[in-house]
Amino acid sequence: MGHKHTREEILDGAVAVAFDDGLSQLTYGRVAKRLGISDRVVVYYFPTKDDLIGAVILSMGGQLQTTLGAAFAEPADDHLSIVRAAWPLLARPDTDAVFALFFEANGLATAGREPYRTLVPQLVVGWIDWLTHVLGGDADRRRDEAAAAVAIVDGLLLVRQLAGPDAADRAARRLGVA
Repeated sequence: MGHKHTREEILDGAVAVAFDDGLSQLTYGRVAKRLGISDRVVVYYFPTKDDLIGAVILSMGGQLQTTLGAAFAEPADDHLSIVRAAWPLLARPDTDAVFALFFEANGLATAGREPYRTLVPQLVVGWIDWLTHVLGGDADRRRDEAAAAVAIVDGLLLVRQLAGPDAADRAARRLGVA
């Protein structure tokens, strides 16, 4: 009997395909070809394409949370302190590909394409919820501060993607977060 692929191996292959070709080009066939397996093996672990896309997006989000975890060893006071802690870790060339996919997913969500229209808002809300645990104060204040931090970071990262790192760094300095 041949090599048995695990769900994690197939997910890693799908993430690699997404980085190479973009989320909109992620297919069972491309994942199977990359791994040298039948597309039926991919379908076994991810019965729908929405399942596959969702797993890729959640995997990337998890990787980013792991990266950012070190930035929040100490509680943050407000949204600006969150951005100050996160920006040096996010404004690196090795994260650019992740955010290129994130903004691709955002565009597809904005255009009403499923599963992005459903997944991306959940991802953003998940980030806000995660950041509320980094802040002090009452629940409403923490949620508002976390949402403000996500808005600033996403804006800076979009500038980085479209206008380049120098423009994003200048904007971050102007905002007082770099």
